[in-house]
Amino acid sequence: MVQEKVDLNYNKDMLNNAKKVKTSDLELKDRLVSIQRVTKVTKGGRTFSFSAIVVVGNEDGIVGYGLGKASEVTTAIQKGVEDAKKNLIKVPVHKGTVPHEQSAKFGGARVWIKPAASGTGVKAGGAMRAVFESVGITDILAKSKGSSNPHNLVKATIAALLEMRDANEVAYQRQVNLDKVFNG
Repeated sequence: MVQEKVDLNYNKDMLNNAKKVKTSDLELKDRLVSIQRVTKVTKGGRTFSFSAIVVVGNEDGIVGYGLGKASEVTTAIQKGVEDAKKNLIKVPVHKGTVPHEQSAKFGGARVWIKPAASGTGVKAGGAMRAVFESVGITDILAKSKGSSNPHNLVKATIAALLEMRDANEVAYQRQVNLDKVFNG
């Protein structure tokens, strides 16, 4: 059963919906996805600064991403972690994988994720891998198409994970028993 393709123009305002999480009492681990050196040319010469995209998560269904910019690498990473902690979301993880197939798009990046059998591992590229490992997903099949820009890949992956629904949520929305969801 293939889930319908979701074409979102995802932004951080979507995080204000139901899946937002507070940072208190969470043991969050941060992963650096990408760091870029940016040059600004002025009359006085070149000015170098750095931008870092960071993903944080507790490896138990909670993840967030952030962007930090500063004149030093460590400061940019710290700002990215602080920004990521402000934008945490809850993702349904079922037996180490996702509940169903999902695809999403952000900018030129398109991602497709699919549940995998136990023992498969995380079959995903660098930027997507950081998100999945931060969430706590251990078995998943993922494919990215289009742009390989890490900023857009992280945002598209988060958008796909935001669209995930577990069986309890589906049963509640349909107002039926959990058995009815699986057995029709």
